[in-house]
Amino acid sequence: MKCLKRPIWTAFAVLLQAAVGVGPVLAQAQQPPAAVTVAKPVVKEVIEHDDYTGRFNAVDFVEVRARVTGYLTKINFTDGAFVKKGDVLFVIDQRPYKAALDQAKAAEASAKARVSFSQTDLERAQALTKTGNITEQSTDQRRQSALTSQADLDSAMAAVTQASLNLDFTEVRAPVAGKISQRLVSEGNIVVADQTQLTTIVSLDPIYFSFTVDERSFLEYQKDLGIGMGQTLGQNPPSVLISLTGEDTPTHKGILDFVDNNVDNATGSILLRATVENHDTAIKPGLFGVVSMPASKPYQGVLIPDEAVATNQDKRIVYVVGADNTITSREVRIGGKIDGYRIVRKGLDGSETIVISGLTRVRPGAKVAPDLKVLPQSRS
Repeated sequence: MKCLKRPIWTAFAVLLQAAVGVGPVLAQAQQPPAAVTVAKPVVKEVIEHDDYTGRFNAVDFVEVRARVTGYLTKINFTDGAFVKKGDVLFVIDQRPYKAALDQAKAAEASAKARVSFSQTDLERAQALTKTGNITEQSTDQRRQSALTSQADLDSAMAAVTQASLNLDFTEVRAPVAGKISQRLVSEGNIVVADQTQLTTIVSLDPIYFSFTVDERSFLEYQKDLGIGMGQTLGQNPPSVLISLTGEDTPTHKGILDFVDNNVDNATGSILLRATVENHDTAIKPGLFGVVSMPASKPYQGVLIPDEAVATNQDKRIVYVVGADNTITSREVRIGGKIDGYRIVRKGLDGSETIVISGLTRVRPGAKVAPDLKVLPQSRS
């Protein structure tokens, strides 16, 4: 009886092991393909852009100073107002300079009288020399007197010009058009020529935006786009877009019109500058901004959504759906973003169908149930 029980239990164990092994295989065979959303990449002409942080600065910036010394008697502007070139901003006490001008004019008149007399005296001496009624030495002395008188007149005329300039300088005028700052000196104070700063003026329209580019990027721009080659900037300067702090998208248009003539030894960067229209004067010198400048010539780019890119250790991959709905992985090299999509620099040519949603449910070699979607040309 015991001999019969052992074969029965052994057969039962074999059947049980077979059932356990077949279960997952049957379950796997009966599992439906994973539902995923697929699409073809967007293929269109694109221009890549690089972003750099920079600062706005005025085209014209002037520290207004007096050119003569004296007491400040009048201020003719409102703090923060816009002024035109030539507007009288400050007036310095003109009385001492008016008196100096009158004195110089009197000296000029006296010198003119002396010139007139010495010239007449010389002519008389020359006439007497012909008849022998005066010596040659006397004639020479009168000639010297005439020349000296003329030199004194020239000096007097120069003194009048200087005195007239000093009188004009008592009216401190705006050297450039722009927005004026606050007054730094009140009426009644004495100002010293070329030392006392009275205020500042900055021009606001247009305005400069300056930023620095690293050496490697600059060499690429110079090679591919000609940026940094003087004739290129002069003939067809590239356009850039700039955003202020807090702005999500760049909206301020500028023209890249200046590249410095040397690379900074300390930072390994070079200065670039764009001129920006500022008709509403909303942009003030000193503000920070981010410039988006062209980094490539136009070319046919392959664009895919960020969510279509998976990570495999240090590699970036996308899942490609074949004609029989079988998944294969494709390693790609990606770049920056354009119109809300990621640029694919290498790995796709744009004809593939890729998984854009449901990446966690797929693996290479498996079949899927694709739902084809057409991607818009822009997602921004």
